[in-house]
Amino acid sequence: MKKLASLALAAMVLAGCAQSGDKSAVTAQDLQHHRYVLQTVDGKPLDGIKRTPELSFGENMHISGAMCNRFMGQATLEDSTLKAKGLGMTMMLCAEPQLNELDHMINDMLTTGAKVDLAPQQLTLKTSQHTLVYKLADLVN
Repeated sequence: MKKLASLALAAMVLAGCAQSGDKSAVTAQDLQHHRYVLQTVDGKPLDGIKRTPELSFGENMHISGAMCNRFMGQATLEDSTLKAKGLGMTMMLCAEPQLNELDHMINDMLTTGAKVDLAPQQLTLKTSQHTLVYKLADLVN
């Protein structure tokens, strides 16, 4: 019985160490001062649009970007979930319907919360309905 209890205790300790050493969680520092340009929406490349949608992260999780309209706001990042309630957004109607749809999509995703995944040179925002894949464009101040 003592061996079984010792074994169970050792397993719990090791499991705790494995969880605390999890490097896959994205942090605010990982995103800060980076600008990304949108590459794909739900697995499909952006085709035939004149303006390239983008997303930037500044100090203290201030985010800004553009689809059809420009948007900005204060975001939070908890457990690799990005949220930004109450985004400020310009309210133009674009001639490109895909960009108008992307305005609604990014607003919905950031309001409800999108899982963030970082890979080299790539940022992915994902909800149960949509996946946006961005490419790292450059560093911003």
